[in-house]
Amino acid sequence: MTTENTPRKEIKRKRRKRTKRLYFTHVHEEAIIEYCSTSDRAKREKLYRELIQPAMGEMVDKIVYTYKFTTLPNIDELRDECKIWLTTILEKFDVSKGSKAFSYFSVITKNWFIHKVKRHSIQRKREIQFDSLPRSIEERYMSTSNPYEDSMEQKQFWQALWNEIEKWGEMPMKPTEEKVYKAVKILLEQPEDIEIFNKKAIYLYLRELTGLNTKQVVNNLNKLRSKYRSFKSDWNEGKVTHIEERQNGEKEESEP
Repeated sequence: MTTENTPRKEIKRKRRKRTKRLYFTHVHEEAIIEYCSTSDRAKREKLYRELIQPAMGEMVDKIVYTYKFTTLPNIDELRDECKIWLTTILEKFDVSKGSKAFSYFSVITKNWFIHKVKRHSIQRKREIQFDSLPRSIEERYMSTSNPYEDSMEQKQFWQALWNEIEKWGEMPMKPTEEKVYKAVKILLEQPEDIEIFNKKAIYLYLRELTGLNTKQVVNNLNKLRSKYRSFKSDWNEGKVTHIEERQNGEKEESEP
């Protein structure tokens, strides 16, 4: 029988052991370091396929769920986009700066998703502002588009873009760049053959058509994007030489 003066035994609570991070271990750290230090393409491809890609994919998934980025719309597409983006910056990791590969890539991945959250927030605010406009203002200023003119402008844009893409083929290209260029043309010529329209599916189609790996496809697509941005800038500024040149060429061909 215990009395009030009898000291109570202190119950020691056992702390839960922290679970080990098994998906990004010392082996994966070394694989990334070796990847960045070698120029052997076959070796890089093997390291990426067997070790780096699975670890990076798991890291992105963990960050998405840990920081509640699952609330973003199209989160599955964003997650795939982030994984592809990581392949393009993989070789930028510099071990001499003292940081671990996991720390480096987890921080920039988290920042990448935070940027997406901010963009989504800005877009939502704009949508709310438009939704809150008085109906009289909406009818006066926002319902002024002409469907026929919009259709014609879109048709002219695609005609001009296709003419521009044809010109790209006349420029000197490296073998991998030429493969991606021809594959993009095939997809644009036969859009009905594409069953799923999202970035991951498009990359898979391009990989099958070219026989290149994801990093090679991404790097060469970026070159084509740069050319497209230049064309789009000309179009927005009203430089319609792309259409005029094509129309003049067709007239010359039709003349006896």
